[in-house]
Amino acid sequence: MDHSRHTRLAESELNEATLLDMPIYDIDDRKVGTVSHVHGMGRGVQVIVDVGGFLGIGAKPVALSADQLDFMRDSNGDVHALTSWTKEQIKCLPEHRH
Repeated sequence: MDHSRHTRLAESELNEATLLDMPIYDIDDRKVGTVSHVHGMGRGVQVIVDVGGFLGIGAKPVALSADQLDFMRDSNGDVHALTSWTKEQIKCLPEHRH
């Protein structure tokens, strides 16, 4: 996917209403997982991403902070985020517990 024409999200858009169910893509443009819930707002936001598993079964929740992600909107208005990590590195993160 060519992200060069996508628009960066404004800080005011970094909230649960915008980010919930958003896909996350790794440095190789592979889908890593989907945001299952959000802590905070703005640049301090932390997203919990379900990684691994199949159709949501067996997925592991991991926490990623805003500084680890590049949030954007595509030409259809759909939001997503990119990370400079690989899918394997994200899968190795500790499981997030509430």
